Amino acid sequence: MLGPPGAGKGTQASRLAQSRGVPHISTGEILREAVQAGTDLGRKAKMVIEAGQLVSDEIMIDIVNDRLGKDDARHGFLLDGFPRTVSQADALDNILGGREPLVVIDLSVNDDELVRRLSTRRMCELCGAITGSANGSPTVTCGTCGGALKQRNDDREDVVRQRLIVYRQSTEPLIGYYQQRPTFRSVDGSQDEEAVAALVGAAVDGVTS
Repeated sequence: MLGPPGAGKGTQASRLAQSRGVPHISTGEILREAVQAGTDLGRKAKMVIEAGQLVSDEIMIDIVNDRLGKDDARHGFLLDGFPRTVSQADALDNILGGREPLVVIDLSVNDDELVRRLSTRRMCELCGAITGSANGSPTVTCGTCGGALKQRNDDREDVVRQRLIVYRQSTEPLIGYYQQRPTFRSVDGSQDEEAVAALVGAAVDGVTS
């Protein structure tokens, strides 16, 4: 699942993975867990993430290689947040080896909508749930556990715009890397969640049927 920050990759990846019975592998979640745990990886990643930059290819490739080697990913998986660079894409092809062809879905959303989504997004201090806003007014209480919501440092508008610059420079070339493959599909991610989910499901079915 490809797309810029705020395109809805996590939401759509989770839905699709559940419907297809495969693990949803979010490299962002793996990194955030490392940051919260204060591991060596977490400390290194924290400064990079909060500055709106990308964690190094070497670290991300090692994380994914280890995760895809686990038993639950043997018969399929859904990657969310990887690859983000052409170097990572090359490494992923090598990791996959003789597995089934990689299906690539790109969620396309314009920058103004991405900034609106991310700058109004909040994270629960208790359970870590992410809450967005449909009308541009961020909520203050978690709908899952009732905990207080706060804005992540990497969701401030100035950092969001920097993240989008980094995305255009480092990650958008992946579209060119994958778009000539018969298993690549682009989906309009600016629509509501249900509509995008339907488009994503249809795109996957169109590739794999």
